[in-house]
Amino acid sequence: MADQFKNYLDGKWQAARSAKAFENRNPANRDDLIGFFPASDATDVDQAVAAAKKAFPKWRLVPAPKRGEVIYRVGELLRKYKEDIARGMTREMGKVLKETRGDVQEGIDTAFYVGGEGRRLFGETTPAELPNKFAMSVRAPIGVCALITPWNFPMAIPTWKMFPALLCGNAVVLKPAEDTPLTAVRLVEILQEAGVPPGVVNLVHGRGEEVGAALVRHGDVQLVSFTGSAAVGREIASVCGQQLKRVSLELGGKNGQIVMEDADLELAVEGALWGAFGTTGQRCTATSRLIVHRDVAKKMSEMLVERAKKIKIGDGLDENIEMGPLINQAAREKVLKYIDIGKHEGARLLTGGSTHESGSCARGYFFQPTIFDQVKPDMRIAQEEIFGPVLSIIEIKSFEDAIDVLNSTAYGLSSSIYTQDVGRAFRAMRDIAAGITYVNGPTIGAEVHLPFGGVKDTGNGHREAGTTVYDIFSEWKSIYVDYSGKLQKAQIDNAE
Repeated sequence: MADQFKNYLDGKWQAARSAKAFENRNPANRDDLIGFFPASDATDVDQAVAAAKKAFPKWRLVPAPKRGEVIYRVGELLRKYKEDIARGMTREMGKVLKETRGDVQEGIDTAFYVGGEGRRLFGETTPAELPNKFAMSVRAPIGVCALITPWNFPMAIPTWKMFPALLCGNAVVLKPAEDTPLTAVRLVEILQEAGVPPGVVNLVHGRGEEVGAALVRHGDVQLVSFTGSAAVGREIASVCGQQLKRVSLELGGKNGQIVMEDADLELAVEGALWGAFGTTGQRCTATSRLIVHRDVAKKMSEMLVERAKKIKIGDGLDENIEMGPLINQAAREKVLKYIDIGKHEGARLLTGGSTHESGSCARGYFFQPTIFDQVKPDMRIAQEEIFGPVLSIIEIKSFEDAIDVLNSTAYGLSSSIYTQDVGRAFRAMRDIAAGITYVNGPTIGAEVHLPFGGVKDTGNGHREAGTTVYDIFSEWKSIYVDYSGKLQKAQIDNAE
């Protein structure tokens, strides 16, 4: 009998009010049933939000350093259970163990980084323009925050959102992706063990159309933080706009790696392979366009194809495997659709392009590492987010051409340039329209103490991680203290 998991509401583990449940299966082996999770609805959301609303007034008064100490304990527990969580995550969503260990490590890093911010959480002091008057700004919590997170980083992304939200004094409701509910359960169990009070963190499983939509529309939710597709992000922004509700959106990407003729090609190939096929291409920062100078395009294509054909595909629990499955059948069908689109548009398929179902992979959603060349910048495979192991090679003739091609999509999340020319590197840093730029590194590999996010259709301008995340989860309050003992009129009494 498979395990039965529950929601976490007001400090108690509870089934959905409807008693309905959904299956969670291993994408590397459809016969492996991980468990059943609550198929929640708006009734469960109401209960979760009510619990958060009730817990918020007391939690906001806990001193920020003490809140930070709780989050630091969460980091210690994540480190203690790292291997167990990583193995469960690989079983649940497919990426290989070295990557799921890295996913948990991001949660650990975030906990320790955020925990330390409890003794900072800086505001500002500034001189007042009038005598015997003091001026400063401080951060204040917002209230109940809805966190709607994706499946591809089921520990890293929830912790990016949750830990800063909690440190600022907010209460939260987490709605994880339906494909990765187990990792969310493990995170909340650790929060419970670390001593987070009942109601401060609540977990509601279920479909986005029901649980996510109910959270976004709920009148007692003051903030929505969402990571996912641009299409869903637009709908969330519209609903939140009508309610004047704060919303943070981290959406898609169509990231490009530029390789100039003076690049270290071996290094550039390693970066492209890791950026394109790490997590089976299922990252918002994945390298999906390789923008290569024509003088080295042929050689680099040959090197890439040779290496891509050797990538070991299979169950990520095997330490020798380098690439796991896609998350589900719908994802595999989407990738197949884009293979047909690329061929129809006139791109040349160099390798891959089909499912991988041999041997032990027969019961999973595996796909071959795929590379196209002769891709034009305006082709759909060069413009639309595929979210799979598909790399499109675009030839360019100059540095200026490379920048134009990289900037030619609707997205602007991550970018990369390989060159040994320091002038080109700095011009790329200046001219690329993206939230993240790597020099001589792939488009993946963000660190938790720097801002994460992008421009254009990649989001609505907020940045997670780093210190900028506190501008999402806190309100600024300006404070003036007049100790002159008389009425002083700013901009009037001090005017010439």
